[in-house]
Amino acid sequence: MFEQTFKNIDDILHKDAGCTSELDYTEQSSWLLFLKYLEALEYDKAGEAALEGRTYSYILSEQFRWSNWAAPRDASGVLDHNAAMTGDDLREFVNAKLFPYLAGFKQRASGPNTIEYKIGEVFGEIKNKVQSGYNLRDVIDLVDELRFGSQTEKHELSHLYEAKIKNMGNAGRNGGEYYTPRPLIRAMIKVLDPQIGERIYDGACGSAGFLCEAFDYLSAKAKTTQDLATLQTRTFYGKEKKSLAYVIAIMNMILHGIETPNVIHTNTLGENINDIQEKNRYEVILANPPFGGKERKEAQQNFPIKTGETAFLFMQHFIKSLKAGGRAAIVIKNTFLSNTDNASTSIRKLLLESCNLHTVLDMPGGTFQGAGVKTVVLFFEKGSPTRKIWFYKLNPGRNMGKTNPLNDDDMVDFVERQKSFADSVQSWSIEVADIDIATYDLSVKSPHGGDEVASRPPQDILDEIAALDAESADVLATIRVLL
Repeated sequence: MFEQTFKNIDDILHKDAGCTSELDYTEQSSWLLFLKYLEALEYDKAGEAALEGRTYSYILSEQFRWSNWAAPRDASGVLDHNAAMTGDDLREFVNAKLFPYLAGFKQRASGPNTIEYKIGEVFGEIKNKVQSGYNLRDVIDLVDELRFGSQTEKHELSHLYEAKIKNMGNAGRNGGEYYTPRPLIRAMIKVLDPQIGERIYDGACGSAGFLCEAFDYLSAKAKTTQDLATLQTRTFYGKEKKSLAYVIAIMNMILHGIETPNVIHTNTLGENINDIQEKNRYEVILANPPFGGKERKEAQQNFPIKTGETAFLFMQHFIKSLKAGGRAAIVIKNTFLSNTDNASTSIRKLLLESCNLHTVLDMPGGTFQGAGVKTVVLFFEKGSPTRKIWFYKLNPGRNMGKTNPLNDDDMVDFVERQKSFADSVQSWSIEVADIDIATYDLSVKSPHGGDEVASRPPQDILDEIAALDAESADVLATIRVLL
């Protein structure tokens, strides 16, 4: 229903000088979708209030509502082109009036969990990049055609938005960090099997793929209006450092049906983990923290095990943030299992002694587009030490890549065998008592053999070389600073 509209929006943005990639297209369409959705939400709330005999107080002043500045209509309900701003007038209104007004909500909001605060956060962190007011007018007209009225419409919009996020992941630059393959996320959720009433957390939520998929999973379990209210307000929690990812996360969750997402725009690693109290802990954690990133020494001081590797700091944060008996599934690069530096060894020791690392899922190369590294998924439960670890080496029977992405069928055997930790050609178990405590090496080494490297497409090899070169450059830059 709306697929052509999304394509037309991207075509217009592609022609604009201020938008240069899929990341920009998604960002700019996101803030417009947000404002269009906000008006639809306000109309619904006003209608509910009228039925109950209450007066509804609109969030936005009349001048800044979508139907006033973006899509004014005449008496017959048709877009009034005489009243609708365009060109320089429209661009100046958006940049000089609309965005400052909306950004001010952050200071005026009563708290961080309100829609007002989210508005202020979104528009305090991004800016309008569409340089041509005429292009902006054309995009607004297309966005105005979209409707959020029925569940069918919201469902289709959410799928189209997911497709835009996936395209960002394939677009180069750092777009891949916003997208985790949804079949992998769904398999992780099935293994953890969250229940209504449990709080679910992602401290590096990116586009909120984990939270959205968990919402879909739990929505099918909801039986009462109380269940639905719990899912809306007291279930899904996220943190995101980057402005663009934060905006996309908010919009993605809204389109999936969560009206006021509990996502905070903050650097999770800027929080001292010693300050995490019981009220800050969660029953379920699902995450794919950025790997290969480097954190400044100030952030490293927030952790007992010092390391510049972002993902290893996140592992400490997640372990600390789990409730006793809580379950986690974390995507991390496979070198975490075997690195011999002091930090890696210490974090593996911490994980094995404070949690039951019951499952390690080894993903094939090419699972993450453009990442250039292999990954594993760690499944663990907090509260008792690890005695035995079940390994599963995923083998989809083909080279993974942009044209052969991961699909749900690829994950079926893993999910089924994981229930009983069954051995197979692709799965086996090891006793922690047999691990060398000098290194805590957990390398994925199948007792069945067949660990030789499979033939890989040249593009995958080039991507990995580029990623390793970038990591080497970061290390050299750090050394130069020290000299």
